[in-house]
Amino acid sequence: MRRRAFIAFPAAAAWPAVADAQQPDRMRRIGVLMGLAESDPEGQARIAAFRQGLRELGWIEGRNIRFDIRWVAGDAARAGAFAVELVSLAPEVILGTNTPPMRALKQTTQTIPIVFAGLSDPIGDGLVTSLSKPGGNITGFSSFEPAIAGKWLQLLKEISPSLARVAVIFNPDTAPHQVFLPPLEAAAPAVGVALIRAIVRDPPAIEGTIAALAGDRGNGLVVIPDSFTAVHRLMVHQAAARHRVPTIYPIRYHAVEGGLLSYGPDFNDQHRRAASYVDRILKGERPADLPVQTPTKFEFVVNLKTAKALSITIPDFLLARADEVIE
Repeated sequence: MRRRAFIAFPAAAAWPAVADAQQPDRMRRIGVLMGLAESDPEGQARIAAFRQGLRELGWIEGRNIRFDIRWVAGDAARAGAFAVELVSLAPEVILGTNTPPMRALKQTTQTIPIVFAGLSDPIGDGLVTSLSKPGGNITGFSSFEPAIAGKWLQLLKEISPSLARVAVIFNPDTAPHQVFLPPLEAAAPAVGVALIRAIVRDPPAIEGTIAALAGDRGNGLVVIPDSFTAVHRLMVHQAAARHRVPTIYPIRYHAVEGGLLSYGPDFNDQHRRAASYVDRILKGERPADLPVQTPTKFEFVVNLKTAKALSITIPDFLLARADEVIE
């Protein structure tokens, strides 16, 4: 069931002039570099939201726009190859998602306008000079603010009061871990837990890392935003359930698909909003003049079925604050 919102966070180069979108005979080309796999329903939902946003602004696929879409599936090497391929097609604007695709696009072109959606650290990744003045060919919609990391620990402690040690799982090659580790480490003493950095670079490491937490009710797990763990999320969910490790995730689909808790921004909304920047660029505005926007919609989801399987009782006050409860 859906419920009320939980928490809201406050949210150069010269470009050739382009004609207004009110020219139905001119076909405009849009490249898309997605971090997830093409077979992933979540990736398809985000593309659908982006397409919907463009339709609402008068851009109809097959009439006045065409898409060239590539799917990275959490593979940094593939991101680089697909970035080169997309740039060679000379699109008028590119939509990029996640850290590996955006890093690859940044390295490949400094002239084609790029709009990102769902990126955690555009400044730290060297994509923009500031949020208010991006300063180059890249702008978009950031997905997280570092302060959210402390909330993940608080929520995990509230559903598991005996929590004493929390592993933070991520792939350093694909995750913006430098954004989330400092606030997690800063929040840990106040929450009363010790942090363990759990680095994984292949699927077997996921199982081994979570298995090492089994057998101690004082252990828990935080999954930070990471295209690698997103692609392998079913393995994470199943290992956490099998080894009875309470886990919190950063995106709604984790809890919907079997994870215990999730708290984070609405990624479909991010992609829908990204369409507005693509529209403005196609009508002649420069990415350098479009400020990076922060998320405006957040979702807190609790999976009661998973909680019962873990013998965890979710406090009523948390259920009352949830946007969605999976029963």
